[in-house]
Parts: sequence; C-alpha cells; structure tokens
Amino acid sequence: MHIAIAEMWFETRSLEDGVTHIWEPCVKPFYRCNIWHVRGRDRDLLLDSGMGVVSLRDRIAALAERPVMAVASHTHFDHIGSHHEFPERAVHRAEAAIMAQPTRVNTLADLYVSDEIFTALPPGSYSAERYEVAPAPATRLLEDGDVIDLGDRRFEVLSLPGHSPGSIALWESATGTLFSGDTVYDGPLIDDCYHSNVDDYVESMERLRDLPVRIVHGGHFPSFGPERYRTLIDEYVAGKRRPGCPAEVG
Repeated sequence: MHIAIAEMWFETRSLEDGVTHIWEPCVKPFYRCNIWHVRGRDRDLLLDSGMGVVSLRDRIAALAERPVMAVASHTHFDHIGSHHEFPERAVHRAEAAIMAQPTRVNTLADLYVSDEIFTALPPGSYSAERYEVAPAPATRLLEDGDVIDLGDRRFEVLSLPGHSPGSIALWESATGTLFSGDTVYDGPLIDDCYHSNVDDYVESMERLRDLPVRIVHGGHFPSFGPERYRTLIDEYVAGKRRPGCPAEVG
C-alpha cells in the first residue's frame, strides 16, 4: 500500500450556514469520521477531529484563523485524534477521563486500527501497532442542556448515552441543524462497544424522534434530511424491541 502525502490527507467541502465538512479520504468510509467546522461571530466550533495521524490544525487554514472550541461527540479514536492541537476542548463529563488519559483499549483503537482501514497509509512515523490518541484533557465539561455559544449561534448539548456513555449531539434550533455524532447516521449503527448500552441507546433515539430537524450532519457517512432521520430512528428502535415488550424502554 502506498503512503499518502500529508498535504492531501484532508479534504473539505463548504456547506450552507457557515458549515464546513472536513474528512480524511484515505480512511475507508466505515472508519472515516466526519469533522464539522462551524464559523461563528466570536469563535468557531469544531466537532470531532479525526484520527490525529496528520495535523488537522496545520492543514486546515480556517482552524488557525480564530479561536476554536473543539468539542468531542464522544471519545473513540476516530473522533478525538487531533483534539490535543486545540487549547479549548469540551467533552461530556462521562467521558472526560478517557480524553485525558486515552489508551488503545478505551478509545477502541486496539479493535479497529490496522493498515486495512486505509486506502493509503498515513505519512511520517505512523504504525498501526504503535498508534495511540494523544491526551487532551478537557477545559470544559459538558452536561445535557448546556449551550455552546459562538456569539451569533447557539448549540444546545443533548446527552445521548447508548453508543457510549458520554455521546452527545449539538442542536441548533434556529436553523434546525443537528450534529448527531455517532448516535444516528446513515450507516450501520454501533451498540456493542465495551461501554455501549442498548437500552440507553433506544431511550436516546426516542428522545430524538420528534426533534424538528431540517438537516442532520452525522459522525459518519453523508448528511440527510428529516424523513431519512425518522426512518433511521424508527428502524433502530423497532429492531431492538423484543416481541411483547411495551413501547417504553426503561
């Protein structure tokens, strides 16, 4: 397998409402995290940061222009690899210890990181066996209902345990925009990690079901609209309910 050029490790696409999609094209789709950058009046928001095998801040010019709050939707390796590059870092309280002291086990790197997840290997000193996420202690701990204020834009933190105990989404009611992390995206949803909980996942999905979304930007795969959003939620919930169980999962 050939080795990628650092300058070409990331690709970007500008969307509406000041949102930029950043991704690592040499990472295969199932493992490829969506990195979201939102420009605000007073500061910018970065949700997730990829694997950290190439410097994100150095390669994406917009991330060096203004103050950036780097938020983790959760702390698996593919979402927090470059968080250490940003001085302001936020994560749900339930996973703060992982971001401060990441290991190959608690970030799932031991299960998933191999040369096979790439179409071209990262440049430099990358080695699958030695890959680890750099520690990035949080400067802000998030709870359900907290607000991330960019000056002219406000994102509400939704605590959505299930995929992991500290999984969150960011909801901007003014534009109907949901950054959903790995709770709901248009691909195979993962609920069998070492700290996943299916009952919590179902409750989180039911909480999201009637949110008046206009556009959903997930942690993986393409963005989608409200009809697909509700279909994905309904299919997940229906698939996890056992026959004869009541509608509510406690």
